[in-house]
Amino acid sequence: MAEHEFRRVKESQTTLKELMVPHYANFGGKVHGGVILSLMDKIAYTCAASHARGYCVTASIDSVDFLNSVEVGELLTLHASVNYVGRSSMEVGIKVVSEDFHNGIVKPTNTSYFTMVAVDEETRKPTSVPGLVLEDDVEIKRFLEGMMRRKFKQHHREEMRQARAELDIERELPKLDGQNCKLSRS
Repeated sequence: MAEHEFRRVKESQTTLKELMVPHYANFGGKVHGGVILSLMDKIAYTCAASHARGYCVTASIDSVDFLNSVEVGELLTLHASVNYVGRSSMEVGIKVVSEDFHNGIVKPTNTSYFTMVAVDEETRKPTSVPGLVLEDDVEIKRFLEGMMRRKFKQHHREEMRQARAELDIERELPKLDGQNCKLSRS
């Protein structure tokens, strides 16, 4: 792929609509969160592959916020957009809303950020992706926020690696007082 290639954000924006059927229900009668996560992964792939014009894999998923439950019979609409691109990675922002036809209620249900990586189908190694043409303040803001999230994730990974390496169980034992646990070691 040419280093100078750029694509507009709108070229790969994706919308997916799916009716929530009884088969998707969990034991509580609501739509199972795993069904929604699967749809989110599907739209993240579609959006990223459209931007990269090639095969992509899910590298990470930031926290998925479940804002409202989804009922069987509602129409779920997922919106995805490439917010940020690196050399081979892309951050895809996803917003999910559900619509209750009977009551005319539309509510947000989920948000998340998926990091997708473009992969060469033959070598299975990461491959470069086009840059983004940022055409308005919303797209600029999303790109800048994507840069921040990437930096924060890298910093957090390093801090966690260091904290695990320095963890002294005996010194930290008093912190377990008042926690919902019970020691039972020999």
